[in-house]
Amino acid sequence: MAVIKTIDLVGVSSQSWAHAAEAALAEAAKTIRGIETMDVLGTSAVVKDGSIAEYHTQIRISFRIER
Repeated sequence: MAVIKTIDLVGVSSQSWAHAAEAALAEAAKTIRGIETMDVLGTSAVVKDGSIAEYHTQIRISFRIER
């Protein structure tokens, strides 16, 4: 029997929403083994002086709990 755990993360980038998602996944992969899926839950941005200053991408990753 397998148990799959999910966690939500928000990646931040000054470049793009895709880069923010990749940054969140890369950081999670440093300490979580066996990441199987990643879903993009949403995107948002911080605006300063009429321009996007930061891109935020909320992701959910899934991985199996090891025994």
